[in-house]
Amino acid sequence: MKAAFIIAISLLLYGGALAQTPVLMPSTGIEEVYLAKDDGEGKAGEQVTEFRTTDIPIYCVILLESNKQAIVKMNFVAVAVAGVKPETKVVTASYTTKDGQNRVNFTGRPDGKWTPGTYRVDLFLDGKIAKTVEFQIKSSGVAAPGAASYQPPKQKSLRPPGKP
Repeated sequence: MKAAFIIAISLLLYGGALAQTPVLMPSTGIEEVYLAKDDGEGKAGEQVTEFRTTDIPIYCVILLESNKQAIVKMNFVAVAVAGVKPETKVVTASYTTKDGQNRVNFTGRPDGKWTPGTYRVDLFLDGKIAKTVEFQIKSSGVAAPGAASYQPPKQKSLRPPGKP
């Protein structure tokens, strides 16, 4: 009987030793962040991970873990974009929330259209990096109007008129 009791206790202790303790990730202060296209009414639409050069503006929606006042900063960075030095900040914006506010919307827009490539959004909360989101902007695939039917003007002859 003692042997059965010792075996049962040993199994309970051994089973507890195998149980994994949950790993808690440190809080960043940001509950959720996503990028979105315009919904057609000047507001952020559904979450997307890929954009076209004609998607203007691009929205960055941030949901904070707390309703306390905070300074939220966004750096929109060109990571691998033709003609742009890597790690160039394309757009930088900062906003201080009010007590009771836990959502921040930033927008990014170029002069003209976006240049295709890889971009990243770096988010800072009270001066500390909190999250990064990398995404792609791809060519829209739309040709310039009239480019497909363009015909160069006829060249004038260099011969004087009337002589063969």
